[in-house]
Amino acid sequence: MTSAESAASARPEIEAALLLLGKLGLTPADLVASSTAGRPVVPTFAEFVPEIAAAVTAGTLKTYGSYWTKVVELWGDRKIDSPTALELEQLGERIKAKRTVRSSDRGGRSAVENYVGAMRCLYRRAVESELILASQNPAAKIKKPRRLPSNRRALPDARLQEVTRVAANGGDDPALDALLVRFHTETGARRAGALAVRPMDLDREQCLVRLREKGGTEDWQPVSPTLMAHLWDHSVERGAPRNGQLLRYRNGRPITYRRYDGLWVRVREALPWAAAQGVSTHWLRHTILTWVERNFGPAVARAFARHTDKAAEQKSGSTATYVKADIHEVARAVAALTGEPHPLENP
Repeated sequence: MTSAESAASARPEIEAALLLLGKLGLTPADLVASSTAGRPVVPTFAEFVPEIAAAVTAGTLKTYGSYWTKVVELWGDRKIDSPTALELEQLGERIKAKRTVRSSDRGGRSAVENYVGAMRCLYRRAVESELILASQNPAAKIKKPRRLPSNRRALPDARLQEVTRVAANGGDDPALDALLVRFHTETGARRAGALAVRPMDLDREQCLVRLREKGGTEDWQPVSPTLMAHLWDHSVERGAPRNGQLLRYRNGRPITYRRYDGLWVRVREALPWAAAQGVSTHWLRHTILTWVERNFGPAVARAFARHTDKAAEQKSGSTATYVKADIHEVARAVAALTGEPHPLENP
């Protein structure tokens, strides 16, 4: 049946419905109005974005905040249900074209990926708040670019020593920078994990640091006695309260992500190879995890990394369900790495 034939066959039903509405004193517009009655008023981007920004975690805001700011700049007065999927894609291409190109740039894939993630987060919140229907979500119709394999890799020993040397010499606080490099080299922690450490998270007797990282994970990570002593001395000398951030500037203020930015600017200025490859804190995580995997096997490396990704576990096969490393094996890896005995080496 053609579309014209379908319309013709449906015409009697439409006329009957209109006749019934007329007898009831109603119009089709009245039905539309009643279906939307009681729903919250759809906000503009300028109204809705601050609400989202106040509700998400600091990590999410750091990743998506700049994209939400750009949307407000361009579409602040528009209601969030007005853009189409095509308009969202076009905005993504504009952001990609105007991105800051760094040495680690890969054609703007990361910028578009984060932008799509930001818009999906925004519209998911709008659906959850019943401001729009799931079927009205334009962000669900746009695709993220396929993620390429990471360019990061483990640093050779000589390169790692160069980074450590630069961190410990020069700058306005080399003691702090050296502590940061040692902490990440020894624990494989992410930046957020380091910034979340408090003096109360140090178990000095057993040389353990409690790391609270992404996904709400919380794990005790073995460290060397030397690193533990440096962390404790740092907290005392710089006046870190027991339940406050441990890592601090000389004046007692907690450090932020900006300290890492300054550290790596200094490293890259001193080491051309680091600048060319865009070496960052996460390279230290790759370095230690690669070393642990090569010397102690995948199970210990997974425990060392504090991975909880179920998909990754499934890819590693059913054996991973049974072959798991415990904290004592991680402690043995730390002892081998640092050359210092660890209290948990021999349970």
